[in-house]
Amino acid sequence: MAKRFDRSAACIRAGRGFGAYGRECGLGVTTGVLIKAFIFDLDGVLTDTAEYHYRAWKRLADEEGLPFTREDNESLRGISRRESLTLILKGRVYPEEKIREMMARKNNYYLQYIHELSPRDLLPGARELLDEIRAAGLKSAIGSASRNAEEVIDRLGLRPLLDAISDGYSVERQKPAPDLFLHAAAQLGLGPSECVVVEDAAAGVEAAKASGFRVVGLGPRERTGGADVVFPSLAGVHLSDILSALAPAVRG
Repeated sequence: MAKRFDRSAACIRAGRGFGAYGRECGLGVTTGVLIKAFIFDLDGVLTDTAEYHYRAWKRLADEEGLPFTREDNESLRGISRRESLTLILKGRVYPEEKIREMMARKNNYYLQYIHELSPRDLLPGARELLDEIRAAGLKSAIGSASRNAEEVIDRLGLRPLLDAISDGYSVERQKPAPDLFLHAAAQLGLGPSECVVVEDAAAGVEAAKASGFRVVGLGPRERTGGADVVFPSLAGVHLSDILSALAPAVRG
């Protein structure tokens, strides 16, 4: 069950920050900026469809006679479908028409595989944190390079907890360009300094940091070490934990 939150639990502000149930968490006098929203990557943060992506890319690669391993799949975290295909092709040159056909074929395979996705496929701690953010009066958004984000969000039952969705259709430049997160913040009517990005991929961390967001990284430090704070996952992580962990970054 999610902790109950006073609205003050969700603020980092000039002069003072407050932890759960009104306890001070010592955020210090530095910014004069409230944290008003969280922007989440989708895959690997709130759910894990990596296996579905792997199976879809592997099926395509096998059909095209291209080598593709699980290690190769790891390098595709956080980047667009076109960039992923470029990495898989490893310098092989194809006409644009063929590139588009391969991307569409992979996507069709992926959509077949995620047909059974449901709220049970939310990663541990994801729903609880979103509930806490909502209870604290803050906003939540998705910042995902996936063009299937809307489909996944609906299958996970997350739409009522979200105020904005920025996906692969929203901007031209994808991660590590910062456009996706800037678009999400703009939809919320906020600036980067008022938002925290939650990411599990190096490209996403780089994108968020480049545009002035504070960043929570999830997963191995070698992948997310550029984030302001890093947790192994969202399992057991509460809003107060994130705000307390961000305190040194705010003072800095």
